[in-house]
Amino acid sequence: MDRLEAFETMLADLQRQDRQEKQEMERLKAAGREKSATYRQYFANRMICSQMLALYRKYGLLD
Repeated sequence: MDRLEAFETMLADLQRQDRQEKQEMERLKAAGREKSATYRQYFANRMICSQMLALYRKYGLLD
């Protein structure tokens, strides 16, 4: 796997993780579990993902 292919794979995984965690957070919120440790962990993970995706956008690597 070359560098570009590795980057594309990592980016796709990061975007997929971000979508999945958002859906899970919505499910937990609908169940009234916003204060659970699981919800808070997803929240922290999504903040990290969002920050990484913002950097990719800043450098023109993501639309």
